[in-house]
Amino acid sequence: MQAPSVGGIMLPRGNGATVRLSRGASLTDFAEKINANPASLVQVMLNLGEMVTATQSVSDETLQLLADEMNYVVEIVSPEEEDRELLESFDIEFGENEGGEEMLVSRPPVVTVMGHVDHGKTRLLDAIRKTNVVAGEAGGITQHIGAYQVTTQVNDEDRAITFIDTPGHEAFTAMRARGAKSTDIAILVVAANDGVMPQTIEALNHAKAADVPIVVAVNKIDVEGADPTKVRGQLTEYGLVAEEYGGDTMFVDISARQGTNIEELLEAVVLTADASLDLRANAEQDAQGIAIEAHLDRGRGAVATVLVQRGTLRVGETMVVGDAYGRVRAMLDDKGNHVEEAGPSTPVLVLGLTNVPGAGDNFLVVDEDRTARQIAEKRAARERNAAFAKRTRRVSMEDLDKVLKAGEIQQLNLIIKGDASGSVEALESSLLQLDVGEEVDIRVLHRGVGAVTESDINLATGSDAIVIGFNVRAEGRATQLAEREGVDVRYYSVIYQAIEEIEAALKGLLKPEYEEVELGTAEIREVFKSSKLGNIAGVLIRSGEVKRNTKARLIRDGKVVAEDLNIQGLRRFKDDVTEIREGFEGGINLGNYNDIKVDDVIATYEMREKPRG
Repeated sequence: MQAPSVGGIMLPRGNGATVRLSRGASLTDFAEKINANPASLVQVMLNLGEMVTATQSVSDETLQLLADEMNYVVEIVSPEEEDRELLESFDIEFGENEGGEEMLVSRPPVVTVMGHVDHGKTRLLDAIRKTNVVAGEAGGITQHIGAYQVTTQVNDEDRAITFIDTPGHEAFTAMRARGAKSTDIAILVVAANDGVMPQTIEALNHAKAADVPIVVAVNKIDVEGADPTKVRGQLTEYGLVAEEYGGDTMFVDISARQGTNIEELLEAVVLTADASLDLRANAEQDAQGIAIEAHLDRGRGAVATVLVQRGTLRVGETMVVGDAYGRVRAMLDDKGNHVEEAGPSTPVLVLGLTNVPGAGDNFLVVDEDRTARQIAEKRAARERNAAFAKRTRRVSMEDLDKVLKAGEIQQLNLIIKGDASGSVEALESSLLQLDVGEEVDIRVLHRGVGAVTESDINLATGSDAIVIGFNVRAEGRATQLAEREGVDVRYYSVIYQAIEEIEAALKGLLKPEYEEVELGTAEIREVFKSSKLGNIAGVLIRSGEVKRNTKARLIRDGKVVAEDLNIQGLRRFKDDVTEIREGFEGGINLGNYNDIKVDDVIATYEMREKPRG
């Protein structure tokens, strides 16, 4: 039944009915849900002062505005929920359902190392790796795949532990938070000479939010000024009470540099896991898990390090990882050895994917290639729509024309290419969080893994974008094309350097602010008349210096009698000069302005751009 009109348009009224839409939905998607004509919804949006096309991805706020106008309640479906519904449509269960108790077998704990910059996280991971290198293997290639498994002896029993090697950099907060989601235990590294620092607390909060037990590694006990007791006291304030103080957190004093107490730390991890967690998984079901890292390998194509969380992953199976899919062509462990299968809590490098997935994407094994392709394509479309909706800048119809004419909306377009999906994602999220006022916007047109290609340069040419290469370079003829088209390609290996330079570029897009700077004053002692140049002032420079081609104002008896004059000519005796300093005499010609008298003062100044804070 057609309801009363909305803004003069006959449309079905919602009467408070709920419409479920995914993030980045279009007006066409909305129209399908309420059985209306998309063109009529476009008209409603025009009446509301928003210019939106029927197929354009719109923001959550726009959908909310439209729903309110038509008396509907809009419910934006979260990506996780949408993914679950997508998998259910293929009769696939993803999550904790692992069958009965009899199907469960124990699995190794998965550990993430967290802590402040320079407190020794990387060195600790290296030390753990070295203690586990089998005799005779030293000097061999240990492949860095973003995760690895080590073994330690606890009560005369070999116990495996899986480490996720996430970077501890502040800008990788998003990745670190994701790392905590796939983690059973966090090792918090605190330097004994520095104590608790801002990033220590940040890492601690991530671990607490993920509800994972924490083992504290007090590092650098061999350094001068080391005070492990102080660290224990500081962390008590944040709810981490050491066992020796009657708490339940294990503290281990270590030196990653000298390899001191590394085995004790591994033992503490195993004991904490046994005491706090029930680490079991079904090894018989189809494999499911998470992608830890992914990159484009020149010889192998798209490769991803995946952590199997339940089930067993085998070579030849078809898997979907985020919006990538493919048949597992080969699997390698962290030592570069080929493996045929990987059980729960095992990290492996997978070859055979169609494209590079994102760090933190879930993976699952499916029966058919066709199913994998359909799931991947739907996920990719959803990601694309959500990204478009996020980029939409809302401008009302009334001020659209005015804003564009005035050039008030300025944006810096970026194309980001990096060596690994985690790095690209972290760099993008850091750049999008830059705030230099409302006048300037930042927009990431494209991000990807791998070298800077000709298509990246072509995209940058058409959209005046800057290309950022993070730990990658341009390949083939891309460099020559960039030079020919005048595209700015910046290469970085340190994430903070990229952020600082882009922030400076953003500030450069802001309209410059100028301030007046006084240069010097000249007192007129005599006035000379010239048939060719008009009146020339014979002056004594009282302060500063007077320069040719600068602005000036004329002051008489303390009052300004003329503004915006130009110092057009400047002479010392018979010579033309560019400047005359304090205490010297000379002649000044103010161009067409001739109303000058003895005792007048010529004050010169220039407008200088104010640096933005």
